[in-house]
Parts: sequence; C-alpha cells; structure tokens
Amino acid sequence: MLWVETGADDPEWERKPIQIGVPGDPGLMSLLSGREGGDRILPPSWKGLLTPGSVRAIPAHNIRAGIAYLLMRMAKFEHGSVVGADKRIYEVSINPGDSFDRVAKTQGTTVDILKKLNPTANTLRPGHSLKYQKASVQRVIVGWRPISATSIAQRYNGGGDPNYAKKLDLALELVRNRRTTLCGQ
Repeated sequence: MLWVETGADDPEWERKPIQIGVPGDPGLMSLLSGREGGDRILPPSWKGLLTPGSVRAIPAHNIRAGIAYLLMRMAKFEHGSVVGADKRIYEVSINPGDSFDRVAKTQGTTVDILKKLNPTANTLRPGHSLKYQKASVQRVIVGWRPISATSIAQRYNGGGDPNYAKKLDLALELVRNRRTTLCGQ
C-alpha cells in the first residue's frame, strides 16, 4: 500500500507515505472518531498520540493510521458484553420486582454477564444473590473479512482509484519476486 499510494520518488513519501489524512479523505476521522470501531483497533496507549496533525507530519504515525484504518475496515463487528477494567466479582441481593435487566442497569453490568456468572439462576427470588462484574455493551471484533487486493481496494480505498487492486497486485508481485520498478503516475 505504501508503494501504491505514494511511491518512493514522490516528495510526499517523506511525510505521508500512505495518503490517509490528506484533505478530503474521510478515513482518518473515521478511524479516530471511535464510532466505526477504531477504538477497538488502536491500542489505548495511542489514544491522543495519533492525531490528524501527527498523521500528516510524522511518517510512522501516518503508516500506523493507514494500517489501523485498514484493520478497522476489514474487521467484522457486533455488539457484545465487555467487562470493565475492574475485574472483581461482586454480589447483589435480589429485591422484590427485580429482573435481570433491572439488576444489570442498577449495578453497571449486562444481562449476559449476569447469566454467565449465574448459570442456574433462571428465576430471581427476593433474598437470593447474584454475582456480577462491571460491564457494558460495546462493539467487539468477531472476525475478519478475507484480505485480498480486491477487498482492500473496496474497503480501504473505497473505489477512489479504479486501478487500486491492480496496483496492489503488481506491487505484491514485485515484492515477492524481489524486483523494483518506477511507478508511473
């Protein structure tokens, strides 16, 4: 992707080897917004470090953003229960009128976590207790789309360059055969 998007002879190679973050490209904001799964891809230590300014000025950040965006676009997401940073297991006493949903909301957990930690609790009875962990429903990665030049062109490049898949295939072939060539613009 580095070679296809810029090419080593282009002066942009020094700052933006991958073209993520160029004006008009929605990819970087999509990644950093957290609304499309970028928060599941980027390590927490990179939150705040990877910014539009750093991606446009620091080649290593630019490459990280491009790879993270590709991974985000290739991931298959669903919503699921995610245990919080506090891994302790708590207990709560059941009151009259309590339901799994009500207990989950009041204790800051999910129904899935309640049922996982209490597999025999089918009916809630006052005075009984339930185990729980702090959790919330979030986007989780459940799998990956097959990676090919065509799928990268569709999901990463978004159809902006109709020859993107062909260029990726050519670059990969050159790398596999350890050959070099100049990229014609």
